Amino acid sequence: MKKLFIILLLMTNQTLSNDKPSDLQVAYLAGGCYWGLEELIRKLPGVSNTYVGFTGGHVKNVSYKDVSRGDTGHAESIKIEFDSEALSFQNLLLQFFKMHDPTTLNQQGNDRGSQYRSVIFYTNSNQKDTANNVIELVNQSNLWENKVVTSIEEFTTFYSAEESHQKYLSKNPDGYSCHFVRNFDFTK
Repeated sequence: MKKLFIILLLMTNQTLSNDKPSDLQVAYLAGGCYWGLEELIRKLPGVSNTYVGFTGGHVKNVSYKDVSRGDTGHAESIKIEFDSEALSFQNLLLQFFKMHDPTTLNQQGNDRGSQYRSVIFYTNSNQKDTANNVIELVNQSNLWENKVVTSIEEFTTFYSAEESHQKYLSKNPDGYSCHFVRNFDFTK
């Protein structure tokens, strides 16, 4: 019995050591009302989790009610946890630019105000460089009629939105969204 236990233990350790660890990363994006954008992003292969909240403002511990006034400086944003081996940051951004109109300043659909602006909040220099490169690629594609106005801002703080807003469209499938995926290929 003792030999069987040792063999099973060795086999388990061998299996665990052969498992390839995932390369989890975090990105913060804003592109209009966070409900619709989150619903599309969370379905991307490689995305392990999403959270809606607020980033980029000057007021601490904000709520949806605070940000809705439009004077806190925050954007409705999504915190995205993803496996960069399955979904690179570049490909995440290319998908992001298909899911919202990055050429409208402070507006997506009927939602207007600085809290609905398009922003990539970078957490390191690689993300910043990638964001600049992707915006250049999107602009050069001429698939959008106007130039991208998405800003690239250094990430500071993310304040999570109320629980009732997390995965809102999953909970409320008939809820409003101005987001959909366009059939663009920015790489051609």
